[in-house]
Amino acid sequence: QVQLVESGGGLVQAGGSLRLSCAVSESIVSIQDMAWYRQAPGKQRESVAAVTVGGTTNYADSVQGRFTISRDNAKNMVVLEMNSLKPEDTGVYYCFARLKRTYISGWNNYWGQGTQVTVSS
Repeated sequence: QVQLVESGGGLVQAGGSLRLSCAVSESIVSIQDMAWYRQAPGKQRESVAAVTVGGTTNYADSVQGRFTISRDNAKNMVVLEMNSLKPEDTGVYYCFARLKRTYISGWNNYWGQGTQVTVSS
């Protein structure tokens, strides 16, 4: 079973930085979009940043200019660099990938287990 393995996260003061990483756990054929989502307590999960296989990025307005998403296609990894963090960035961050496991399988969506990011004021 393919898994998205996340690392990073933790507790940081406002204005600080964190780096989240996500790697696919096994060899796969191809990955389309990769992204990071987050869910704050009592709120719905929302998209934070996404990157296509060609490297085109898209950001939520709330993180534009502060977060940077990047991917390493050779390593099947996606990274989220978070700077100038604010208390409202607090939440559980989830990695997402749409990928094809084998040449005969279809495209499917996969999620990481989530990693907690807490920004104190």
